[in-house]
Amino acid sequence: MSGLSARYDALVAAGELQPDVDQRTAVTALARLQDQLEAPVEAGLLGKLFGRKPSLPRGIYLWGGVGRGKSMLMDLFVETLAIPDKRRTHFHAFMLEVDSLIRDERAREAGDPIAPTAARIARDLRCLAFDEMVVTNTADAAIMARLFTALMVDQGVTIVTTSNRPPHDLYKDGLNRSLFLPFIALVENQLDVIPLDGPTDYRLERLAGISTWHAPLGDAATASVREAFFRLTDYNPEDADHVPSAQLDLGGGRSLQVPKSLKGVGVFSFKRLCGENRGAADYLAIAHAYHTVIVVGIPLMGLDNRDQALRFTKLVDALYENSVKLFATAAGEPGDLYPVGPGSFEFARTVSRLEEMRSADYMARGHGLAG
Repeated sequence: MSGLSARYDALVAAGELQPDVDQRTAVTALARLQDQLEAPVEAGLLGKLFGRKPSLPRGIYLWGGVGRGKSMLMDLFVETLAIPDKRRTHFHAFMLEVDSLIRDERAREAGDPIAPTAARIARDLRCLAFDEMVVTNTADAAIMARLFTALMVDQGVTIVTTSNRPPHDLYKDGLNRSLFLPFIALVENQLDVIPLDGPTDYRLERLAGISTWHAPLGDAATASVREAFFRLTDYNPEDADHVPSAQLDLGGGRSLQVPKSLKGVGVFSFKRLCGENRGAADYLAIAHAYHTVIVVGIPLMGLDNRDQALRFTKLVDALYENSVKLFATAAGEPGDLYPVGPGSFEFARTVSRLEEMRSADYMARGHGLAG
């Protein structure tokens, strides 16, 4: 029995996970891949003579709605995979890294930067795993077929990924989508596509009894969003002082410190997000990187901080349009935040979106999917 199967069975037996047919199917496939990756690599005499690489285990594309256990299974897979040359990253962060490497390669020489970029990523790497494959960037869409062909076919890296969408729905209705279609074909040819789309949204179950908007500001509001963070990330509250932080790449050499960042959940202060000079691109970077955002300390706003109200509107638009879950501590209800001042009439649209974002229908959306 693989490490993944044993760990999953133990969690079910302990009552920490519910028996789930779709999850069991995914565990079986992931465990089989573990066995293949952990087996001794033997290219054979002829392979060594003629430089042939050992056969590449087929990767896995695990897709399904929010809260079905995709990230949990990916965590277990990577944690129990007994090889050193493995890597786990978030897909958005990975593509930002790819962009940076491509710029470096272009600065070195005039040739196609894709192959050397893939070679650098694949150095000492056999299995690359990432969460939440969602493609919204035209530039990324245009290079993904060549990049992943180089990684899988040329470099022999096995890919394991999760997504809220089946492959044929990736980058749906995107600009110049024809450039992206070869990547869809590559995924369907090279990876086992496994649905994990059962009827139970475990993430919503974990949030039972916790609302998303907490006002007024104070200890009770802080305690509620703190509880939401620990339930969403399965992090031990007793170890709260050691929650990981992150530096989110905003492009152009800029980054944003995320005080608490774990399993697609990011915690931010309103002051850092809206009290500083930020634009829509910054908020889109946040919306792409996190499926859930917790914003603390939202004040009542007026003439003196109308710029903050405008930035908050842009933030909410980015989160809403990417179906990001929002938890907040605020000085008042959404309708009380900016009732009077330049742009207050337009702010009513933000209030409407905030109210919708508290609904069960919105909470059930997949990250990156429009309503």
